[in-house]
Amino acid sequence: MERRTFLRAAVAGGTTIAFGFSVTREAIAYPAQTGPSPYGPLQAADVNGIQLPANFTSRVIARSTQKVAGTGHTWHGAPDGGACFADGTGWIYVSNAELGSGAGGVSAVRFDGNANITAAYPVLAGTRQNCSGGATPWNTWLSCEETDLGYVFETDPWGANTAVRRDAMGRFKHEATAADPDRRVVYLTEDEPDGNFYRFVPTTWGDLSAGTLQVLVDDGGALSWVDVPDPDGSPTRTRRQVAGAKVFNGGEGAYYRNGTCFFTTKGDNRVWAYDAVNNALAIAYDDDLTGNPPLTGVDNITGAPAGDLYVAEDGGNMEICIITPDDVVAPFLRINGQSASELCGVAFNPAGNRLYFSSQRGASGSNSGGITYEVTGPFRG
Repeated sequence: MERRTFLRAAVAGGTTIAFGFSVTREAIAYPAQTGPSPYGPLQAADVNGIQLPANFTSRVIARSTQKVAGTGHTWHGAPDGGACFADGTGWIYVSNAELGSGAGGVSAVRFDGNANITAAYPVLAGTRQNCSGGATPWNTWLSCEETDLGYVFETDPWGANTAVRRDAMGRFKHEATAADPDRRVVYLTEDEPDGNFYRFVPTTWGDLSAGTLQVLVDDGGALSWVDVPDPDGSPTRTRRQVAGAKVFNGGEGAYYRNGTCFFTTKGDNRVWAYDAVNNALAIAYDDDLTGNPPLTGVDNITGAPAGDLYVAEDGGNMEICIITPDDVVAPFLRINGQSASELCGVAFNPAGNRLYFSSQRGASGSNSGGITYEVTGPFRG
């Protein structure tokens, strides 16, 4: 269990939800507060316009509408959610295309053990508004359509197998997923002002073709998971089918680790922590509860081996911020000259020493201006 879950109670949406632990002076309590980054202050912008801590460097991996270096694959517009997958001594980074009218999908870049690009290729095409998603323990990428009655597509990062639409995971304005192998469920966020927090319980773990979609319900502070009667969402949308379903203001990224699913909501600039072990909910970060908050426009989220969380901004001042296990929040990097864009697709390679992310619209502010980056440096182990 994460040590920051050892608190007596957390205020969640005006409801006090108790954990069964006693507070000690050593206990770490939410929400995170502004403090110094473990990597020190940001330095002057590098050649790519990125301000990084000392001893960190950046490089451009791909640009929208241009061929990925050394390959014949043209990188997609509006790059969004992404993840890395181990590939022998190298790895693969997948990236969604948040484009409409059937222009969405997923592309991948393959790296060798020395981080050289060896290939780039499509793994999904013909979908709509593929925003975020999540990796599965069986090495597939779940790509989510952020549109009314959108679907989840299960894709193969190697591009060998055809992507499959997973209807049983429900139709709604999908944002992100996070697999929980301990309870054998997949959590899902919903990008609506009155969105819900869901979990999908597969009939067979590792097979998403059948199962039960459930929604988190808050009954006076008591949390429970209730089956969604009609995951198809028509004529009644999934978020309006279950009385007492807890409302979240614009669900965004999700990341699971050690019994806790962290997820973000953009409408109130919060990072939530769902303690799946104790079925409890806490606010891990809230800009209204943090002095001089560095993190606004919360969006995609991922984690590093050291226990740090990395949260990308959609808006704000174009930063990726770090939240440490000691509940300190600080900027990790900042991009200059791209105020009309958003940062997304944060993901570490398997070794945890390279961070990938995209600026969805780059300096131009258009979908064709997207840039995907890699950051290398002395990340905490």
